[in-house]
Amino acid sequence: MKVIVCGAGQVGWQIARQLSGEKNDVTVVDNNPDLVRRATDTLDVQGVAGFASHPDVLDRAGARDADMIIAATYSDEVNMVTCQVAHSVFAIQRKIARLRSQNYLDPIYSDLYRRDHMPIDVVISPEREVAEAALKRLLARSVFDTETFLDSKAQLLGLHIEEDCPVVNTPLRQLSDLFSTLRAIVVAVRRDGTLFAPDAGDQLFVGDDCYVFVHIDDVSRTMETFGKTQQKTQRVVVIGSGNVGLLVAQRLEAGKDRIRAKVIEKSRARAELAAEALERTIVLNGDGLDIALLTEANISRADAVLAVTDDDKTNLLAAVRAKAEGCPLAIALINDPSLVPLMEPLGIDAYINPRTTTVSSILRHIRHGQVRRVYSVGDSEAEIIEAEVMSTSPIAGQKIRDIDIPEGVLIGAVLKEGEVHKPTGGLRINEGDIVAIFALSKDVPAVELLLQVSIEFF
Repeated sequence: MKVIVCGAGQVGWQIARQLSGEKNDVTVVDNNPDLVRRATDTLDVQGVAGFASHPDVLDRAGARDADMIIAATYSDEVNMVTCQVAHSVFAIQRKIARLRSQNYLDPIYSDLYRRDHMPIDVVISPEREVAEAALKRLLARSVFDTETFLDSKAQLLGLHIEEDCPVVNTPLRQLSDLFSTLRAIVVAVRRDGTLFAPDAGDQLFVGDDCYVFVHIDDVSRTMETFGKTQQKTQRVVVIGSGNVGLLVAQRLEAGKDRIRAKVIEKSRARAELAAEALERTIVLNGDGLDIALLTEANISRADAVLAVTDDDKTNLLAAVRAKAEGCPLAIALINDPSLVPLMEPLGIDAYINPRTTTVSSILRHIRHGQVRRVYSVGDSEAEIIEAEVMSTSPIAGQKIRDIDIPEGVLIGAVLKEGEVHKPTGGLRINEGDIVAIFALSKDVPAVELLLQVSIEFF
């Protein structure tokens, strides 16, 4: 597949890395020659320096025979015009645009993106994706990562293994014997910084991070099995009222859980805008690092703090200060992956990576075949792919034990006729079933072959 990625920033670079690693023909376009050079030096991609919305630049990037264009520059307007030029001049079939402004995303203007108007096939909103990720972290306080799959009937839980975990040093095959009715499976483990798909003989050790795929009805039992308690979130302090912070506060106001939130915003103009947009949420104007202001926000009585300013270091320091003042859960928005190793020594409980969140959304629309969604794990080290099994797939009609599954791949769950099944050796995969598969990044092409996706390309 020939893909043009417009924008060589963090999101564009990550998408280019992912696609080039899967042997696609990728060209990166950016008006900053240094960013283009970084992409071509570190990735197996071609590069073109210039404005992505200019026809001659797209022509040099190979738009005449491209299969897809992904417009992920910093400018919404450039992304929109790029898709228009790609459609009108070069007839590129698949056009994806990243749009940040919430004005462009209002449902009443959805007709704007029709093919006879502004021909964009898929619109990705980083702020909305990040806000959703933040809400999931807030509502699942005992996990460091979570996502729902299979029509919200299964859930991925990221669990940190601590000394009081009842299943420490227990081979995973014994977990199935000890908890035979528990519909949960460990699909990945991170140990000493390395993520891997465990086999039945592997054990969990103190300090491991594990990813567990679980039936939605068995979440509570699974948490107990791993020594975690489900704590209800009632009070939240949000530091930063930009697009992400404001969206989170609005969702908390509208949610059925009746979570009470307070917002701290350094910019007076932004604070006033947030106060006008929110009905029941208190907005405080000041620095989120100010102890007096944190005290005024009752940080010591809050169940969680969410630091989502536009500065990573401010988010880290605000989270640390909130923890020092007695807040039990601190979540920080971090764009720079080099800062993630500081999380544990600083005592920050969880982080949200906008790049990973946005890349997950875009990958969902890039994957071949009947892929329903893709979730990127870690720093795009692995994916969970949810896909429908087609009649052409080699796994259709086979029992799981008979499928030649690569070492870095595990099936997390199977949805059959609306019912989620735990993957066992004797479970037969049929046409029309929905499977959720964990795969290390290097094994994603093998998963696509298992699903026979190339026959159903788009």
